[in-house]
Amino acid sequence: MEEKLAQRPSSCIKIVLYGPESTGKTTLANQLAAHYNKPLVKEYMREYLQKKWDEKKEICEVEDLIPIAAGQMQQENALAQKEKQLLFCDTNLLELKVYSEAYYNGFCPPQLLKHALNNHYTSYFLMYIDTPWTPDDLRDKPEDRLGMFNRFKAALEVHHKPFVILKGNREERFKSAVSIIDNQLKKQHSET
Repeated sequence: MEEKLAQRPSSCIKIVLYGPESTGKTTLANQLAAHYNKPLVKEYMREYLQKKWDEKKEICEVEDLIPIAAGQMQQENALAQKEKQLLFCDTNLLELKVYSEAYYNGFCPPQLLKHALNNHYTSYFLMYIDTPWTPDDLRDKPEDRLGMFNRFKAALEVHHKPFVILKGNREERFKSAVSIIDNQLKKQHSET
């Protein structure tokens, strides 16, 4: 199972949309993928947990974490092998690690922790909590948005991950993200 969590080498720029629930990650990920006409690695955790909720009315348990991580990496690795320039990821294993520690009293499965810290991304777009809360079957922490944001930010800082905080409305976030990505693409082009 451990090899299923490993990130395969890739030369493309990888952008992760990252942060607490209901902060516009999926919306911005879809906008950016459409704008650049590039692939998007969807959030496997949401798909997996929604199916579990729909079938059994059960929430995430510790034993779900590794299958979720494996599904996320399977999708990412498959798309990264095809795409040579730019790939968007609507979450990654570091996000799953943060959720694990938040929900399971600081616990994260060791193999998930290892790959969450070892996998490489060009940039993390940390989404701020200045968007309206939108409830759904899986979201459950509207009262602790700032606390969750601080957990996500701390994980990036402690593990020295490259990130930028995106704030504002949809248009402002989109413009900021495009500016950053355009600069990364120019840099990539000048290095080849």
